[in-house]
Order: sequence, then structure tokens, then C-alpha cells
Amino acid sequence: MTSQDFRRMALSFPEASESSHMGHPDFRVRGKIFATLGYPGDELGMIKLTPEHQETFVESKPEVFAPVKGGWGRRGATNVALRAVSKFILRAALETAWRNKAPKRLAQQFGR
Repeated sequence: MTSQDFRRMALSFPEASESSHMGHPDFRVRGKIFATLGYPGDELGMIKLTPEHQETFVESKPEVFAPVKGGWGRRGATNVALRAVSKFILRAALETAWRNKAPKRLAQQFGR
């Protein structure tokens, strides 16, 4: 996957928009960040998961997912190795992150 693939996929969710945070692109739903690109390096994306979701993704694909260092990582911020992630896995991870930040009604309207 490329950063452009990540961007297109993140923006495919209802009410997703791109903005900027600390000098790198971020993706929001109703103002809440659910993913970012390019930090700490261009080969990475970041998704905001719950600690429980993070554990599941990291355990299932440790070559793709890793907790962000420090407190953000302990709260669920998770790096995604873009070159190693498949389209299917990235879609599932981004959807999980989007659902975590989207208002409940909006998330419920977005069917599985």
C-alpha cells in the first residue's frame, strides 16, 4: 500500500475529511482524528484504536501493526507499516478506527 492508497481509503468513510495536525495529514470524522499519515516516517500511517483493538491487530499482524511509542501508544495509537499491509487488513483497521471516533448514530448507519 502507498500513502495515497491509505488516504483514499481513509476518505472513503462517511463524513471523513482530511486536515493537518503537527505538520502531517490527518483524517477526521466530525472533527475527531481517527488516522494520520507520515509520522514518524513517510512509510507509516497511524490509526487510533482502543487498547483492546490495538492488542488484537498487533497480535494478528505484528509485521504490520505496532503501538506508537509512549503514552499515545498505551492509549491505542497504532502505527501501520504501509508496505506490509494488505488492502483488506488496512480497510478493517481504518474502519475500526473510524467507528471508534464517529458518533454512534453515524457509525450505526454505516452497515457492515
